[in-house]
This record gives sequence, C-alpha cells and structure tokens, in this order.
Amino acid sequence: MAVQMFRKMPFSLVYQKYMLPVSTEVFNTVLSYVKDKTNGRPLDMALDVGCGTGRYTVPLAPHFKKVLGIDISESQINVAKQNTLERNVSYMVAPAEKLPINNDSVDLVNASLAAHWFPVDEFVNEAVRVLKKNGCLAAHAFYPANEIEYKNLSHDLNEVMSKVWDTLFQHVEPSNLTREVDHMLSQYQDIYEAIPLKDKKWITDIRVKIPMSVPDIIGYIQSVCMFQMFLQKDVTGAEEFLIQTEKRFRDILGEEADSALLNVYSKHYCVLACKH
Repeated sequence: MAVQMFRKMPFSLVYQKYMLPVSTEVFNTVLSYVKDKTNGRPLDMALDVGCGTGRYTVPLAPHFKKVLGIDISESQINVAKQNTLERNVSYMVAPAEKLPINNDSVDLVNASLAAHWFPVDEFVNEAVRVLKKNGCLAAHAFYPANEIEYKNLSHDLNEVMSKVWDTLFQHVEPSNLTREVDHMLSQYQDIYEAIPLKDKKWITDIRVKIPMSVPDIIGYIQSVCMFQMFLQKDVTGAEEFLIQTEKRFRDILGEEADSALLNVYSKHYCVLACKH
C-alpha cells in the first residue's frame, strides 16, 4: 500500500522539510469557520487526524486548550514530537477509522493533506461521533499540479513542472494510488458528499503562492508520495529524473538559477462541516 511510504523515517524527514508549507489562507478559513459555528466560545480540543509530522497540528495550539495529533505512521509521529515545543500538543499512533476519542468531546476534527488516504465513510462517521454539538470537521489538501511564475520565463518553467507531474502520475497504479488521486483530482467532492451532516460547505480553487528556490522545488518533488513510489521501483531512474529536472530549471534560469525565488502556485480546496 502507498501509505506504507509514510512509515519510513527517511521519507518522514523529507516530508517534514520539503512538503509545501502550511497554507495561511486555508488555515484561516478553517479557524474562522470553527469560531463562527461555536459562537466564539472557548475552544477546548482539536483533533488533527493523519497529522503526519505535525505541520498543521502545531498551528492549532494557540487556539485550543489542547491539541491531539494522530497518525498511523510511528516515524511521522516521532518526527512530529521532535519538532513540537508546545505543551498543549500531544501525539498518538492511531488510525483515522477508529479514533481513540470519546463521543461528543472535540471542537474540531482536522485532516490536512490526509483525508484522501482514509477509508472515507469510516472516517467521516468517526469524526461525527467524536464532535461536540456545533463542533466542526475540516478536510483540506491541494491539487496535484503547480504553476510557476517568474519574469518572462514562466512558460518554459511550467513546461518542466508539467513534465514532472506527468512523470509522477506514471507511477500511479490501480493497486495503490488510483482512489487517492481521484479524491485529489475531484478537489474532495466525493469526500464532501460522503459527510452525513446537513450543514457543510465545499470550497475549491484556493490559489496559494509560495516563493521557492530551485532546491526547494526539487525537495518538494521528493516529498510527494508518487516520487517515493518511483524511487522504490527504480532508484537509478528516480535519481536521474531529479538530476535532469534540476538541470532543466537551471538551464532556463541561467545565471539566476542560484538566486531566483520562483512564485510557485498551488490550488487548495477545503471541505467544512458542522454537527448540530
């Protein structure tokens, strides 16, 4: 299974370092929704499901009395613990389809870049079970493609990035990532439809800009699960792919290759729901 990639410590470290940073736009959307639905009451507990290395868990800490991050990967949890100083944040190894939480006890169930990995019906039913009255569910991720903007070189840079995703998609096989990729390509429409709550909303096409250097982009490619599958099947081919991709970027940028910060755009989406 593709999720086994996340159990490996080398990948967990790459994921923590290079995966796209927390989207302020999406995070603020989630937080505003929760505060609106809870009428501004003090927020006791947030549960971050599929928390990975804690990249979206830690930002929740100032807004809740306590935050619990859970993930099935012990290596991801270990990295999260190493990178968390907040005393009100804790972590646990546990699956999304069997949350180790009491009924009606959570203000927010959050799933960042993770819900597409879950058995969706089981997860959303568990989320509803643990939410308090007026508690909220948030699931968000980004579309598996990127747009690059830099001076008059955007077209050529985008051709390279498009080739990257085309190559990564070649390593999606029916036995592993097809369902997960379908969730991402639909911008979580199917996850939205699976939520058994009447009060829900689906927000798509949230455009987020991230300044990135060429090494940042190469690291980001390595943090994508599809690349890790490529690497597992063909180490030499995957490493050569990275070398050639970096060379293409550098050839386009010329003398600016070491100093340029490229505007890399990702398209995020968010599903929100409230339990009444």
